[in-house]
Amino acid sequence: MELRRALELRRALERRLTTANRRRHDGRIRLTGRHWTALTGFAVTAVLVAGGLGLPSGPSVRVDPSRVAAARQHLAALAVVAERPPHEQAYQRSAFGPAWSDDAGVADSGNACDTRNDILRRDLTVTDSVAIATCATAVAAGRLRSPYTGREIVFTRGRESAAVQIDHVVPLAYAWDMGARDWPAPQRLAFANDPANLLAVDGPSNQAKSDLEPGRWMPELEGFRCQYAIAFVTVAAGYRLPVDSRSHRVLAAALGRC
Repeated sequence: MELRRALELRRALERRLTTANRRRHDGRIRLTGRHWTALTGFAVTAVLVAGGLGLPSGPSVRVDPSRVAAARQHLAALAVVAERPPHEQAYQRSAFGPAWSDDAGVADSGNACDTRNDILRRDLTVTDSVAIATCATAVAAGRLRSPYTGREIVFTRGRESAAVQIDHVVPLAYAWDMGARDWPAPQRLAFANDPANLLAVDGPSNQAKSDLEPGRWMPELEGFRCQYAIAFVTVAAGYRLPVDSRSHRVLAAALGRC
């Protein structure tokens, strides 16, 4: 069942390549076909890990060497700054638009379901759905094996729903500090809701990571660090974000162990 979900996800992402390329003219999507090819493999691996088919601990899940090579090329092409600039205390999440907007001009936008539920449905093994104001098929219950820890979580909508949270692989505050402050508002909205930059994970990992860059935080599950590095590098390249030198070294090391 999980393998079928992964293959379906791969086909869906591949169909989005042409969509992403068509939308480049308005500045809201910057991912090229090469970026999406790398992220297709990342998303499939994330589903396999979340569904329990990947290794919950130990060595990395095997990654297509062509994706690793592409990510290394992206990393080599990224602008590198000595360190992350001091974070602006005046920064607010609202700078990236309404949370989980279905009108962000990215993959799955306009499907009458908010971004959070799009990602929950993509990454969880869903056992029940419910209609809510922002999504007719919102996830009501399911299971997730967090790619950051390898531990399984039972998700139930309601008081315990924070057990599963949606992480921005490239944190919004980090993107802001590295140049997103100068982007037009539609581009920031797209970045915050781009499925390529989103992953369902366990709540404690998401809270521990906060807005930290790879130089200061990487997933606890060492077997997922290669995939995490691929996603981070590909998104940063797609949105033309620089990376701090410490993170550059950490990402290079992670890709070197793929």
